[in-house]
Amino acid sequence: MFTPIMFASILPEILILVLAVILLCVEPFWKEDQRRNAGWLTAGGLFLAIIVSLLFGQPGEPTAVLGGMIRFDWLGFFFKLLFMFAAAATALLLMDHEKVGGRGEAYLLLLASLLGMNLMAVSADLIMLYLAIETASIPLYILAGFLLTDDHSTEAGFKYLLFGTLASTIMLYGFSLIFGFAGTTNLYQLSQLFASGEISIFLAFSIFALVIVGLGFKIAIVPFQFWAPDVYQGSPTPVAGFLSTASKAAGFAVVIRFFFVAFPDYAPSWTVILAALSAITMTVGNLLAISQTNIKRLIAYSSVAHAGYALIGAVAFSQLGAASVVFYLAAYIATNLLAFGVVMAFSRVTGLEDLKDYAGMSRRNPWLALMMLAAFLSLAGMPPFGGFVAKVFVFAAGVQAGYTWLVIVGILNSIIGVYYYLNAMKYVYLYRMPNEDEENHPVPLTRPYAIALAVLALGVILVGTLFAPWFSWSDAAALNLF
Repeated sequence: MFTPIMFASILPEILILVLAVILLCVEPFWKEDQRRNAGWLTAGGLFLAIIVSLLFGQPGEPTAVLGGMIRFDWLGFFFKLLFMFAAAATALLLMDHEKVGGRGEAYLLLLASLLGMNLMAVSADLIMLYLAIETASIPLYILAGFLLTDDHSTEAGFKYLLFGTLASTIMLYGFSLIFGFAGTTNLYQLSQLFASGEISIFLAFSIFALVIVGLGFKIAIVPFQFWAPDVYQGSPTPVAGFLSTASKAAGFAVVIRFFFVAFPDYAPSWTVILAALSAITMTVGNLLAISQTNIKRLIAYSSVAHAGYALIGAVAFSQLGAASVVFYLAAYIATNLLAFGVVMAFSRVTGLEDLKDYAGMSRRNPWLALMMLAAFLSLAGMPPFGGFVAKVFVFAAGVQAGYTWLVIVGILNSIIGVYYYLNAMKYVYLYRMPNEDEENHPVPLTRPYAIALAVLALGVILVGTLFAPWFSWSDAAALNLF
């Protein structure tokens, strides 16, 4: 029976689907020079969906709906809002992309992927979870290789598809083992089975290893990160931003719910494994970022490092740990989208992506340079930006759980991060163009970029300064896991 609670649990998905149908019906009738308006429609529709969901779709007590396939709780709801916000900002950034902005199918693929990510955040059943992951991933494979005349884009799409399919297959084998031995695909029933001792520790950790391959690919942790730099560099820049933020956050949403709910009795063991992966991921990501000369590859390796930082909260296996991961991802989405948005705005005018090409940018567009500084300082974990508070919370969770050594590794890696972020900013503020004629080479911002970047920059600052309400929501989301 279709109840009000059931309707509220899938209200964001219904709104996204309605928006996609409207876009599909309206876009073919627009003239060629009007088709970029699909970005306005998508972004506006998603912001409206966020408002409607906040008004009518807030969860109460955690509830299983649709036959136990979906968990209607604050954890999933908060992640849905983050994904829709990221997709709305991405739609604005797509609008003025020369080869993508006027193609309605790009926005439809974005909405299709968003639908899958929303379902990933609330899946309480392995079948629903796998279908959600594939729904989120397949449109992103296409978007990564969307520029058919660009060899880098087709390479990015092919690599992402190849490695993503392999990782997904391995994870699906892990899911099949769970069903074969447990006789159920419901996540919330698996903990009882593992606690009963009917499944050996060796088998449990074999399943864990198979599942972490698929999820590790989604969140780009070492050693499953090798696809990220090439895919981020070759993809259209707004798509790379969406990949590095919303897709990564969706993966973390699954990691938190899956391991916290299904494997609580094995936590002393799997947290050690995740702690080792976290330390390696931070270190590898930051060390490889130092030598990068392409700005998108630098942010790609930085994104790998940030997956390691966020993983500290999962390692803590506590309410503070889960809340810190949710808060970290909220700050990270705004920050990394801002960084990619600045890169997109600059490359749209110049067509350049190397660090040395940013020489004199502070004179070509002071506001754009300031927003880039805010994004990079936030990624480096400097106050008063969101990245600083986010790192404080995950580090606090790590210390509380007794992983002081991991927090020390995180702090040392943050220092390394400060070096390469500021190294990039020195080109922006300290260097000049070869002819020192920046005034004759301005970098203007179009209206969609100005709106998107202003909102993202404001978000980075607000999350870092007025963090109490954001963390309260994160804490309420994490409470549903315990």
